Order: sequence, then C-alpha cells, then structure tokens
Amino acid sequence: MGDFSHKTDEQLVSLSIDDKEAFWVLVKRYQEKLSRYIRRISLIRGDGLEDLLQDIFIKVYVNLNSFDTGLKFSSWIYRITHNETISYIRKNKKHEDSVLIPDEDLELIASEISIEEDFSKKDILRNINECIFMLKDKYREVLVLKFIEDKS
Repeated sequence: MGDFSHKTDEQLVSLSIDDKEAFWVLVKRYQEKLSRYIRRISLIRGDGLEDLLQDIFIKVYVNLNSFDTGLKFSSWIYRITHNETISYIRKNKKHEDSVLIPDEDLELIASEISIEEDFSKKDILRNINECIFMLKDKYREVLVLKFIEDKS
C-alpha cells in the first residue's frame, strides 16, 4: 500500500491503471464534490444520486486509458458527471422538468444582493431560482459551475 495523498490527480490517474488503491484516492477526493454538483444542477437525491455516482466512477475507471494526463483531471471528471447526469435525467422523465438549484445553494448568491428591506430573503431565493430555472441547461450549468462550485 502506497501513500497517494500527496499525488496530483493526474499522477493518480496514471497510477490507477495498475493500482486500484490510487483510484480509490481519486474517488475519495471527488465523491463529495461531484455529489454536491449533481444536487446543484438537478433534484437527484438519495439512491438515485448514489447510483449515478457509482455509474460515473465506473465510467471514469473504464476510460482512464483515454485520459490525456496533460489536461486537468477535474475538468474531465466534471464533464463526465455532467453528461451522465443529463442522461440520468432523460432516462428518468420525472426529474426532467424539475431541475432546480436548492435554496441553501442560492443563499450564497442572495447574500451578495443588496435590495430594499421590503423583500424577504425567501422571495429573493424564489426569484433567483425561477430565473435560473428558466435558463437553458447549458447556461444554468455554467452559472452553477462558476458561482457555486467556484470553477473557472
């Protein structure tokens, strides 16, 4: 057993091809981040979320050989997560029309807004959520990645 905690993601990808323990370090690094991202761009929760995460990590593992280590692993795994989430939503029609950002995540955005006192925070959150929901998926996901997930 090696100590992989000091390795970069890209180094871990190279090591994961021959050592499954290195892959588990990647899983541990990204499991919560990807789970949070999925929850922020969809209403997938509970068992559905766990199943989706499992499918994502299987897909990542199967495709490790095709990953270009000259690129950022985080961008690659988020792209896979995005694609798998969209596929999951399409397969499970009950989620298709209800992709909303949870209120607790919108509080990050609302807390930066200065408005008149007569508007309550709940009204702001509802309005932001409605506006974001009206955006096309690709624009909504960009906002989530940039302002909530703090990605470039």
